[in-house]
Amino acid sequence: MKTEDYFRIGTVTKTRGLKGELQVYVDFDGVQDIDFKAIFFDVAGKLVPYFVSQIKYPQANTAYLFLEDVDHIDKASPLVKKDLYLPNELKPEKDPNDFTLMDLEGFIAIDETQGELGEITDVTEYPQQVIATVHYQNREVLFPLNTEFIKGIDIEGGEVYLDLPEGLLDVYLNG
Repeated sequence: MKTEDYFRIGTVTKTRGLKGELQVYVDFDGVQDIDFKAIFFDVAGKLVPYFVSQIKYPQANTAYLFLEDVDHIDKASPLVKKDLYLPNELKPEKDPNDFTLMDLEGFIAIDETQGELGEITDVTEYPQQVIATVHYQNREVLFPLNTEFIKGIDIEGGEVYLDLPEGLLDVYLNG
């Protein structure tokens, strides 16, 4: 099983109760519409399948998960902080009109002051914000992707125009 044949849907954040229930932070939109019987946990770089006995989505970005054969907190605890995956065959087709910040990976970041920063090599979504990674002047630079900093996006041209706060790049370049 290769991870490129799977897509990440979230991370186990903690156990819930004593009967083995897991709380999951879901960062894949539309996962509640996917019908799946098994889910894969990233355990030491290998994907390990578990059969799902029950899953509930009480609120946005949260799921409560019961797994077969995980019926006690002692069996559930080792699964905390593990990433969850589903096979690529289950990934829903995306409408081309549904462009999100996560789609900026591969775009060229251009700052109003510094000019071209480089290709966005990674976009990571955290609960509070979305962070982009570029390699600029031989350093890895991280910056938030939000409406305050993004001045425009050229989808066809693959460019995102930014006005990053003064000094943000200096933190990485002078560090």
